[in-house]
Amino acid sequence: MNRDYGLSVWGDGNFKIKDDSVVIAHKSEPSLLEIVKKVRDKGYKGPVLLRFPHLIKKQIDLLYGEFKRASEEFAYKGSFNAVFPLKVNQFPNFINELLSVSNGYNYGLEAGSKAELIIAMAKTPLGAPITVNGFKDKEMIALCFIAAKSGHNITVTIEGLNELETIIEVHNEFNSNFSDNITPKIGMRIRMHSLGAGAWAKSGGYSSKFGLTSTELLEACDMLEREGLIERFSMIHFHIGSQMEEINPLKKALREAGNIYADLKKHGAMALNAINIGGGLAVEYSQDKANKNRNYSIKEFANDVIYFMQEIAKNKGVSEPDIYTESGRFIAASHSVLIAPVLELFSQDYNEKFLRLKEKNPPLIQELYELYKGMKKSNAREYLHDAIDHLDSLLTLFDLGYIDLEDRSNTEILVSLIIKKAIDLLSREDSDELKRLENKIQEKYLVNFSIFQSLPDFWGLGQKFPIMPISHLSKKPTQAASIWDITCDSDGELGFDATVPLKLHDVDLKKEEYFLAFFLSGAYQEVLGMRHNLFTHPTEVTVKFDKNGNYSLENIIEAQNLMDILDDIDYDIGAIDKSLKSNIEESKLIDKEQKQIILGKLYLYLSENSYLKTIQAIKA
Repeated sequence: MNRDYGLSVWGDGNFKIKDDSVVIAHKSEPSLLEIVKKVRDKGYKGPVLLRFPHLIKKQIDLLYGEFKRASEEFAYKGSFNAVFPLKVNQFPNFINELLSVSNGYNYGLEAGSKAELIIAMAKTPLGAPITVNGFKDKEMIALCFIAAKSGHNITVTIEGLNELETIIEVHNEFNSNFSDNITPKIGMRIRMHSLGAGAWAKSGGYSSKFGLTSTELLEACDMLEREGLIERFSMIHFHIGSQMEEINPLKKALREAGNIYADLKKHGAMALNAINIGGGLAVEYSQDKANKNRNYSIKEFANDVIYFMQEIAKNKGVSEPDIYTESGRFIAASHSVLIAPVLELFSQDYNEKFLRLKEKNPPLIQELYELYKGMKKSNAREYLHDAIDHLDSLLTLFDLGYIDLEDRSNTEILVSLIIKKAIDLLSREDSDELKRLENKIQEKYLVNFSIFQSLPDFWGLGQKFPIMPISHLSKKPTQAASIWDITCDSDGELGFDATVPLKLHDVDLKKEEYFLAFFLSGAYQEVLGMRHNLFTHPTEVTVKFDKNGNYSLENIIEAQNLMDILDDIDYDIGAIDKSLKSNIEESKLIDKEQKQIILGKLYLYLSENSYLKTIQAIKA
């Protein structure tokens, strides 16, 4: 990982380093540090989630722009349409901005549950597409009919023949009770032979959770024909997995879906006019140029979709289908940045000032001190090997009782200092030995956030996210770093990876604050976040720019306070409040005047959130 923390690999021009800090590469180019300080000046502590609506717009413009370009280049006759899958991020501060910045594109929403469907019905502009995927019961299908009768352009995608039977049942009930004969469009999800690639590849293939087999597709068409509903069958849908890192699986899936589309039209589904290619458009998370996640561009993606659909339609003698996408990660991931303060560096005690050398030290410790003072580039590797050998010997001497605890402390400090000095002197060498040693002397940065709440895909799937400090960037980072969150769980750690080492700065937290930023966390992380240790969604802020380039902080939602958290998981907070208050009032350990002071402090603390304020007192 180079000194810009791979920003040129994953940043997509959204951020840049200017002077000492990370700045937003947009309009007035404020620094992230400046924004965070303004948020903290308003009294909000702990981690902060910053949302940037202009980055949502950038991705939507790019998606529609590339498909418009490809359609014009190939003279494609079908239309391009897109919906955002609500499962990726349902938070209102995101969805409201998404629909605002997409105004003019006829951009819609995709729902996979009843609650998501209600959001889609309430928020999607009339005429913009709504697609409904996932397993559905009668009530959910009835909601789709209500949406259609409300004027929405809604397509219900069936996942099995039983759902089609329910659609027919609801159609008969609704249209026997109403004079109009309005029925949602019907889509069919096809069970693909083609497999995706990566962590979500199981979304495709014959063993996937969703979709109709070829036999079921034909049977579904026959059922619709018998019921007089074949004209409502307008779309087929497939999805080969989220974060599609390679383009070849998509090409295979396009061929398969295109041929199914053409053959279904020839089978009598004359109203069928659309193929929904699902999501999967990948995001580049890597901070290492040599290990990129995605092997294609959005331009190649759009070209392939248009080309294959056109070729198959031409060869089969059918009309070119309208194309729908449900890319969510691509739209949402880059729009938010989680920024959290470092609370403590755990290995700063391994500093020369903490040595407790005696007038007469054990010979091996004295030799360690001389190795440290005399080390230079020409002897660094030899002295390093001597120090590691001495460490084993001295720890054995301690176990046998021949040296004391102060000697052991001096041993640990001196060996750590020697390793750090050797790594610095030999930094141009890319040896496995040095990488292993960096792992041994890594600094643990305690950061005020919860991995389980804010980066659950790291914990559950090993998904990496770009991480970097937002200041000190004019200085060389020297500390091999691992990151600890504040949960009471040993899994709450972003461990040091010697293959792509994270280096951070050696800072004095008594004198200044040091913030880390976690990028590309806008897709899935918020909605999958777990309340491990009852840490909740961090304080969120929307950062908007006006036409003059000035920015404002809007829609601030503070992390939930302690009582709200307990209320959300169904505790009787009235009973808790009563119990806490009575315990203090009835206590014989404090006098009456102190009870009022303690009650005041208690209610102050109950109004705070679970995240820590600070551990170190920052000097002015």
